[in-house]
Amino acid sequence: MTGAAKTSALSDTLFSTIVRLSGLLILLIVGGLIAVLCRGGVAAFHAFGAHFLVSRIWNPVTDVYGAAAPVFGTLVTTFLAVVMAVPLAFGVAFWLAEMAPAAIAGSVATAVQLLAAVPSIIYGMWGFFVIVPLMASHVEPFATHTFGHLPLIGTLFSGAPYGTGLLTGAIILAIMITPFMCAVMRDVFVSMPAVLRESAYGLGATRWEVMRQVTLPWSRQAVIGGVVLGMGRAMGETMAVTFVIGNSNRINWSLFAPGNTIASLIALEFPESPAGSLKLAALLALGFILMTISFLTLAGSRMLLRRKPATSH
Repeated sequence: MTGAAKTSALSDTLFSTIVRLSGLLILLIVGGLIAVLCRGGVAAFHAFGAHFLVSRIWNPVTDVYGAAAPVFGTLVTTFLAVVMAVPLAFGVAFWLAEMAPAAIAGSVATAVQLLAAVPSIIYGMWGFFVIVPLMASHVEPFATHTFGHLPLIGTLFSGAPYGTGLLTGAIILAIMITPFMCAVMRDVFVSMPAVLRESAYGLGATRWEVMRQVTLPWSRQAVIGGVVLGMGRAMGETMAVTFVIGNSNRINWSLFAPGNTIASLIALEFPESPAGSLKLAALLALGFILMTISFLTLAGSRMLLRRKPATSH
C-alpha cells in the first residue's frame, strides 16, 4: 500500500470514528436527560402513585401535587395552536410555492424565516402588551356576549375578560409555530416535480383542483410530519406562554380562564423548590411527562416523514 493510500485509509477511519462518536454522544445526552428526570421524579410517583397523573391539586403549602392541571393546559393550548396555525401555514406556503412572483416570494420567505428565529420571550412580551389588552377589551367580551348563552359551547366562552388565559396562550403559540410549519410545507411544495403540476394544468385543472388533487396528496405525509413537529415545539414552549396564560393551576373549560402548562409551571416554580424536596420531585416528574409526550409526538412525525410520498395519482 502506498503512502497516499495509507493516508486516505487513515483519514477515512478517523472520519468514521468521529461521526460514530457524535451519534453516540447525542444518544448519551438524551439518555442522560431521561435518567435525570426519571430519577428525580421517582419520589413524586412514590408519594402519590398513579394518582399524581390525574390529581388537579397543586398546593406547595400542604405539599400535595398533581399533574392533571398543567397537562390539561399543555394539551389544550397545543391543540388550539395547531388548529389555528395549520391553515395559515398551509396557505402561506402554497402561495409562496405556486402563486407568488419570484421576487416577492423570496422576500416573504425571508420574513418567514426571520419570524421563526425570533426568541420566544419577545413573542411573550409582545403578546402581553398587545394581544392581552386586545383580548380583554374586544375579543373576549364580544365572544361572551355572542356565544356565552349557547348550549354546550357556551361554557367555552364564559368567564371574566381577563385577557390572559388558555386561548391567549394558544394564539401566541400559533403565531410562533406558523413560520416553522410554513417553511417545512414550502420546501415540500417546491420539491414536487413540476411535471405533475404542468400535466394537471394541461388537462384543464384549476389552481384549487391542482392543490387539492395533486399537490396535497403528493406531499401529504411530509406536511403532516411538519405539523407534528410544530406541535412538538408548541408543547415545550415556556416563556411566551408564561407571559399570557395566567399561571393558574386549575382545570377550567372556559377558553378565557387562566391556566398553566407543564413548561410554564416548571419555569415559575423551579427556582423556589429546595433540593431534595417533594415539590422539586414533582416538577421533575412533570418534566419527564412532558418529555414523554414530546418524544411520542416527534417519533410519530419521523415515522410519517420516512414514508415516501406517491409520485403519481
